[in-house]
Amino acid sequence: MIKIGTYFAYWAQEWKVDYFPYIEKAKKAGFDVLEISSGILDLRDDELTALKNAAKDAGLTLTACLGVTRDMDVSSADEVTRRKGIDYLKRLFIAMDKADIRKLGGIIYAYWPCDYSQPVDKPAVRARSIKSVQELADDAAQYGIELEMEVVNRFEHFLLNDAKEAVQYVKDVGRPNVKVMLDCFHMNIEEDNMGDAIRYTGEYLGHFHIGETNRKVPGKGRMPWDEMAQALRDINYQGYVVMEPFVKMGGGVGSDIKVWRDLSDNADEAQLDADIAESVKFLRTKFY
Repeated sequence: MIKIGTYFAYWAQEWKVDYFPYIEKAKKAGFDVLEISSGILDLRDDELTALKNAAKDAGLTLTACLGVTRDMDVSSADEVTRRKGIDYLKRLFIAMDKADIRKLGGIIYAYWPCDYSQPVDKPAVRARSIKSVQELADDAAQYGIELEMEVVNRFEHFLLNDAKEAVQYVKDVGRPNVKVMLDCFHMNIEEDNMGDAIRYTGEYLGHFHIGETNRKVPGKGRMPWDEMAQALRDINYQGYVVMEPFVKMGGGVGSDIKVWRDLSDNADEAQLDADIAESVKFLRTKFY
């Protein structure tokens, strides 16, 4: 059965935060999954165990998602930078294992956001990226961790922009624990047909991110939810559907996601909690 989740940054303005309060928020809102970022690398072993136990007590599964920064680009032509990124992600796998996190997605195959002031050599970047992800996948496998390659729009990166590119990339990596992550925010820009893209990805779909076209919570916009839900049923997808709403300006999150106006209608924290809880109810009418 599909599990519904959310990314912690709906409530947060920075990528590295104390995740414990968001476990309680996600539980109260009715989620099955809480997705966090790389801040767990700052936690001691006992804190990672506490995070694992808090999620378990709340009935939540934890997943992780991030965009690797440029100084740790695993597709870099600079070998020092490439190794730095690989070593960083391998350390992250160790922390994830201690927190019982078995899925890591995002732009972990290159870096994010892309700097387009520099020339783009896509074939060379792709080859180095595949080499790095193969090594990372082999290391992640010992912890039972699956890596999800997120497909993003052309304005954020050039390597994986649609389902066809992503499926071929995963095939070329050739590791069973490397899958595709589709995100309907990006699909809305790049795909000809949302449902067809999901069906094309098929068995390679390991994770699915959702949100409205302007990144509001699902149910407040015009995304073709029935079409996407039917396509997921068509491929018998039984994984996680994780919303990734970004509605508040400010901090590293607002800056990186390019939230330049308040999309929450000036909601306070109580209203934000109410809005996302209503969105969970909406999604359960669509995906079940």
